Amino acid sequence: MTPFDIAQLVVRILLAIVFVAMGALHFVPGPSRGMAAMIPPALRIVSPRALVVFTGLCELAGGIGLLVPATRVAAAICLIVFLVAVFPANAYAAGKTDRFGAFATPLVPRAILQVVLIGLCVFCAL
Repeated sequence: MTPFDIAQLVVRILLAIVFVAMGALHFVPGPSRGMAAMIPPALRIVSPRALVVFTGLCELAGGIGLLVPATRVAAAICLIVFLVAVFPANAYAAGKTDRFGAFATPLVPRAILQVVLIGLCVFCAL
């Protein structure tokens, strides 16, 4: 294995852990309620709880998919789409720590984190 291959493997494993852990939080009652509350009113055409379950499943599947060679690229692409899709909820909650607690990351750091995560997904797909 080349140093690039090793770096890519380490990043894939770490990113998979992050997405699986975050996906699992979607099924823990307290965090799940907080995530449902973060969904902007304009996006509430579907039950917020259903959206939280769906996004949790997406994170779990994407994290696991990063570890399977046959699904690695598809998982990375799907996670990139996922990160873009959930950003409106993060923007809506930004800075509202009184209402959303730890999920209310200020907008600029959250946007930077999203871009970094997208970049890491691209790196995993190479």
